[in-house]
Amino acid sequence: MALPKKVKKSLNIAPGPIQQHYPDGYNGITTPNRRRELADLINDDGTFLPKSLLHADLDRGMLDFVQTQLKTIVNGKSINVIDRILTIQRWAEFSQTWKFANQDRNVELPFIVVVRKPEVQYGTNPALQYTIPDRKQFHYAKVPTWDGNRKGYDIYTIPQPVPVDITYDVKIVCNRMRELNNFNRVALQTFTSRQAYTYVKGHYVPIVMETIGDESVIDTEERRYYQQNYKFQLQGFLIDEDEFEVKPAISRSILFFDAETNTKNAGKGSPSIVNQKEMNIYNKNKYRRKLEFTVSETTQTITYSYKATITLVRSDNVSSVVYTINGTTTQGKVEIDIGDVLLITIVKSAGGTAQMVLEELIYS
Repeated sequence: MALPKKVKKSLNIAPGPIQQHYPDGYNGITTPNRRRELADLINDDGTFLPKSLLHADLDRGMLDFVQTQLKTIVNGKSINVIDRILTIQRWAEFSQTWKFANQDRNVELPFIVVVRKPEVQYGTNPALQYTIPDRKQFHYAKVPTWDGNRKGYDIYTIPQPVPVDITYDVKIVCNRMRELNNFNRVALQTFTSRQAYTYVKGHYVPIVMETIGDESVIDTEERRYYQQNYKFQLQGFLIDEDEFEVKPAISRSILFFDAETNTKNAGKGSPSIVNQKEMNIYNKNKYRRKLEFTVSETTQTITYSYKATITLVRSDNVSSVVYTINGTTTQGKVEIDIGDVLLITIVKSAGGTAQMVLEELIYS
C-alpha cells in the first residue's frame, strides 16, 4: 500500500517559540525561563524557602478552581458560586449572608456551593507516597552570607511534604435542566484527562473527579428544583514552615594531627606486633646477601671490606656448604675480618640451579 504524499517525516514536539537564551533547546544543565519563573513564584514571599501549604490554603485553591475552571454561563449570566467552603452545620448560617439572596433573604437559584468533608486521609499521590521515611531534612537552597569579615553560606533544608487527600462535594442547585446540562458539559470537558490542576501558592495540585450523583428534591417551599453533586478528590500535600531549618555551612576547616613521639615502635623499620610479640625487628647493621649458582657452578668467592658475622638463613637445592677463609676451612658461624676472602663451596641436592641467602651482621 502506497503512503500518502503529504506525510510528515518529523514532528515538532516543542511547538512553542525557541527561547532567546536557548537556541538549541534545553540541554538539562542550564535553567530555562519557565523553570526560573516557577522558582520565582514559589519563593515570591521574599525568603529563600517555599511558602507554607496547609489545609486552609488547599480549601482556597479548590474554591478558586470551581470559580474559574468550572465557571458556567447560562443566557449570558454566570451561575453564582458561594465564596466559602461550607459544611452541613453552617449551611443555614451562611444562607443569611449570601450576596445573591433576594429581599426576603432566600437564596436565588441557580447557585453552586462547595462542601468539604471533614475527614482528611493520607495522600495517594504516587509522587509523594511512601518514599522518604522518618521526616528527614533535605537540602533546598544554599544562600551566601557575609558578616563583615568572612564569607560563608547558610544551608536551607526542608522535610518531604506530607501527602493528603481531601474530598469536596461541588453541588449545583437550579430549577432548569438547561443549567444542569451546561454545568455538566463544563465539568466533563475540564476533566477529560481524568484530572485537572489548581494553582496554590506556586504549586500545581491535582484534582480528580470521582462520581456524579443526583440529589434532587421534589419541592421546597412549593417550588421544584434540581440538585446534583459532583465528588472531587484533591490530591494535595502539606508544607509546614515550622519544620524548615536554616543552618550555617562550613566557612573554613582546620585539620589537626596527633602523633606519639615517645615510642620507639614508630617510623620506618619499626617491628610488626603479632600476638603481642615483636617480629621483623629492623637492624641497620644487618644485611642479607643472595647467592645464585648456575647449573655448572658450585663455588663463589667474596672479598670483604668490613667485619661481619655470617649466618646461613635460607637455601634451595643445597645439601651442604663449606666455608673457606683465606684458605682455612670453617663451619657454623663465620667470622670475617677486613680484607678476608671467603670461598663458598656447595653440594647440590639435585641437578640444576641452586640458591642460598646469607645474613651478615656488620660490626662498626
